[in-house]
Amino acid sequence: MTVFKAVSIVAAIIVAGIVVSALYISYDVSMHVGDKGAPAGPITATLLARGEYLTRAGDCAACHSVPSGKPFAGGLPFKLPFGTIYSTNITSDRATGIGSWSDDDFVRALHRGIAPGGRYLYPAFPYTSFTGMSRGDALAIKAYLFRLPPQHVANKADELSFPFNQRWGLAFWDLAFLSDRRFVPDTEQSDTVNRGAFLTTVLGHCGQCHTPRNLAYGLKSGREFAGNVVQGWDAYNITSDKRVGVGTWSDAQIASFLSSAHAQDHGSAAGPMAKAVEDSLQYLTSTDISALVAYLRTVAAQTGDDAVNAAPAPRAQAPQDELGRQVFEGTCVNCHQFNGDGRQTVYAALAGSRAVTDPNGDNIIQIMLKGAKYRIKDQTIYMPAFGPAYSNAELAAVANFAIAHFGGTTGRVTPADIAKRRR
Repeated sequence: MTVFKAVSIVAAIIVAGIVVSALYISYDVSMHVGDKGAPAGPITATLLARGEYLTRAGDCAACHSVPSGKPFAGGLPFKLPFGTIYSTNITSDRATGIGSWSDDDFVRALHRGIAPGGRYLYPAFPYTSFTGMSRGDALAIKAYLFRLPPQHVANKADELSFPFNQRWGLAFWDLAFLSDRRFVPDTEQSDTVNRGAFLTTVLGHCGQCHTPRNLAYGLKSGREFAGNVVQGWDAYNITSDKRVGVGTWSDAQIASFLSSAHAQDHGSAAGPMAKAVEDSLQYLTSTDISALVAYLRTVAAQTGDDAVNAAPAPRAQAPQDELGRQVFEGTCVNCHQFNGDGRQTVYAALAGSRAVTDPNGDNIIQIMLKGAKYRIKDQTIYMPAFGPAYSNAELAAVANFAIAHFGGTTGRVTPADIAKRRR
């Protein structure tokens, strides 16, 4: 291929991208399928309360806040295969936040992933889920955010290499993976199931973590909620599959896990899921939690995806690492106990946890290195990070001991796995 021909092809692709982008942006926000174009109304206490609830249910704080940072001021890093993206400031500050955005600007961002000026947003922002939200719900969220104190915090520049730093290319991605439609209830299902479907697939955007992605970073069609890996943590299969999903969990156990980050006989949440409960799910009404459970019961069973290890059948006698036993006895047993029931708090229980039935120990490694601290209701759940105090060999050994002792299978964690996660 000649240089001239190659340049011509690249130029044609760029021109096509610009044309597609222009056409996509010019498509009027009020014409979208299923959107009745609810007009902006007076800012009332009722509207603000609705906006606060929707903002919590949408878990906006988890992504747009950093530990010890200003609320909703952005800056949280998302480390992706093609670089790092930072969440943005969504406070009402006009210089660094979204204080200058109109109602249509805000709705367009949630429905189509386009910010003012035609700037495409990366799908780390879950607009492919939020697109199902009504205009009225979107504007209630905007009203609430705009009543919070503005935070003058500059946005961090994304760290992406070419061609992923070319936002116009997202026009093609949206054509492939964005269905610009509002949520429509299924007439064959009850109001409760439909409410749960809206909370799960739209507002709570659960599939963004629990559904595996394809090479283009789109959600895999036909693999909804089959499990995925998010920022190094396993987001488990939450379908009705009885072996690797939640098919054997009772309604009460699922409801407890969603609202309190712990389920009897199934362990406790950690990592991003614990954060979701802390910032979002614990604030949902019991009616909405029940709706989530009712909808999950209707989700078709999916077998485990390669990204998430299936839970093996426990074996009566699994070899236990002697070094791991020594570390567990010296450090872990006081909180977790040898029977796995946990001491002082149920959140320390290991028996039944999916983390200890994973031979690769993905989530065990994460929590040993990073620890955990989150607050549910009036209780602070805390586990210190053990990474600085123990060697890679010691941490690998204790992980394999926990997998063998509580999960009944042979762990495959190596010192190299620990070293990789440290990096």
